Amino acid sequence: MGSRIRAIEPRDVAAVVALSLRAWAPIFESMLTVMGNRVFARLYPDWRVAQDAAVREVCTSDTMRVWVGVDDDDRPVGFVAVAKQDAGAAAIDMLAVDPSVQRTGLGAALTAHAIDWMRDHHITLAIVETGGDPGHAAARRTYEAAGFTKMPIARYFKVLE
Repeated sequence: MGSRIRAIEPRDVAAVVALSLRAWAPIFESMLTVMGNRVFARLYPDWRVAQDAAVREVCTSDTMRVWVGVDDDDRPVGFVAVAKQDAGAAAIDMLAVDPSVQRTGLGAALTAHAIDWMRDHHITLAIVETGGDPGHAAARRTYEAAGFTKMPIARYFKVLE
């Protein structure tokens, strides 16, 4: 696969949503295993519907910068979205790589592209968040390899019924 990164176009949104749902299915399964059914069901009653809407919103937002990694036929196989924040900071808000091309370096390339854009726009602090569960291990490796410093945060859930 030849990987090229370009700005998202309206024609890409459906493909980005589809690849994101494929990429994140094992992650949501991992979170279900870690959280258990009761907590997971409260947080994600239908994660596919919620993620579909979230990805569409990010991809069409005027405040986000979104790029796609495309295959040789110019079809999206990954994407990254960046949100500017206050005080010279920006965050990688979403990143997904289609399972068919995972472990090819596209996630690292999309991360590097986002960081380069931040530098070019005088951003002095890059932020990214990801899960601590086993399903997010590849994301943690990608961000750590890109030089991000991990700040452990504990988040607890309890269903009160």
